[in-house]
Amino acid sequence: MTNRRKFLKQAALGSAPFILPSHVWAAKGDASPNSRINVAIIGPGKQGRSHVHRLIRNPRAQVTGFAEVAQVRTDHTKALIEKHYGQNTPGKDWKGLTITRDYRELLADKKVDAVLIATPDHWHGEPTILAARAKKHVYCEKPISLTIKEGRAMVQAVNDNKVTFLTGSQQRTEYGGKFRKTVELIRSGAIGEIKKIRVCVGGPPKPCDLPTEKVPEGIDWDAWQGPAPTRGYNKALCPDDVHNHFPRWRAYREYCNGYLADMGAHHFDIGQWGMDADFTGPVKVIPPKDGEKEVRLLYKNGIEVVHGSIPEWRGGTIFYGSEGTIWVDRGSWKSDPASLLKDYKTTVSIRQPKSHHDEWLDCIHSGELPLAHVEAGHRTATLCQLCNIGYELRRELDWDPKKEQFVKDDEANKLTDRKRRKKWYRV
Repeated sequence: MTNRRKFLKQAALGSAPFILPSHVWAAKGDASPNSRINVAIIGPGKQGRSHVHRLIRNPRAQVTGFAEVAQVRTDHTKALIEKHYGQNTPGKDWKGLTITRDYRELLADKKVDAVLIATPDHWHGEPTILAARAKKHVYCEKPISLTIKEGRAMVQAVNDNKVTFLTGSQQRTEYGGKFRKTVELIRSGAIGEIKKIRVCVGGPPKPCDLPTEKVPEGIDWDAWQGPAPTRGYNKALCPDDVHNHFPRWRAYREYCNGYLADMGAHHFDIGQWGMDADFTGPVKVIPPKDGEKEVRLLYKNGIEVVHGSIPEWRGGTIFYGSEGTIWVDRGSWKSDPASLLKDYKTTVSIRQPKSHHDEWLDCIHSGELPLAHVEAGHRTATLCQLCNIGYELRRELDWDPKKEQFVKDDEANKLTDRKRRKKWYRV
């Protein structure tokens, strides 16, 4: 690990396009600017732009470039980064960014240590795999994969190339630590034996039925679609401006696994974390006869995970135990008995990073496994995908979490992956 840290520091020193002033680093307690990580952003849309804002202000990182398919967002992101660095470097008009529509140019850039992938979900797999092969560390937004087989390929690439991968599951590190504290309570026995977990999120995806609109000038629509099926442009999928809303591609199966996976990647994740099940999954999928909630995932140890909100708790995760219950969401947090959250003395302790980005940077330097590591991201995405397969087939399914296959069920196993346009899937 010592040699790895030395290599990163030497690489950053030798290849950085500019040096931030020493007082910026000293104010944060860093001995040298040479410890910073050079990061390239893939997809600075609504979520990606938020990452840009945070990373350019983090003295331990330096944004050196980005890839974007819409010119309006390219211009905005370029101006944002150059203005900030121009005000914090000796020169007034700093120009040091690598800007491209083809993210592979970023992977070929030797000065890039790491990439942050904030594209729509259908564009997570290939960039992660190729980045890992290029020995770049990866931060990938959740859910990390579109299919179960794609997720396993991503894990394999990360492990084979020994790079640090962080899933964008910020609930493990931020939000005042309430999710971490909940997991500490659960694992310490605060509610006794876990019986059931309910994940209160939206429903499965639907086929995209949006009308075709004229492609705006400056948008590479074919590149945005990438490995997804070809269809006409609609600005609800790829906005033609610098937007402050989350685009609707999240609803459609061509690009995502629905709102079930969009927030489920957060709240199923807390269930997995609480069960200490980051390296496994359920053994049965039992869907309802109809409707878009109440699919049940049964684990070998008897725990049942149920999808769907209930009237008294619309979002988040609920842990039901033999001796109590804990409800946790980003806003609300309560327990029964009520004294659990305040008075129960935990015996399990999980580290609390300063921020999710700092967790990534810390682990790049140390080689430590991140709290939201790649296997955890894959297993959580798999739960969402298993739910959707259950809703699609409407029959009980036996799942082998070790082989990651349905048992003697060819029809179901075909749904663990999907066809992609070869022009845009090059792994």
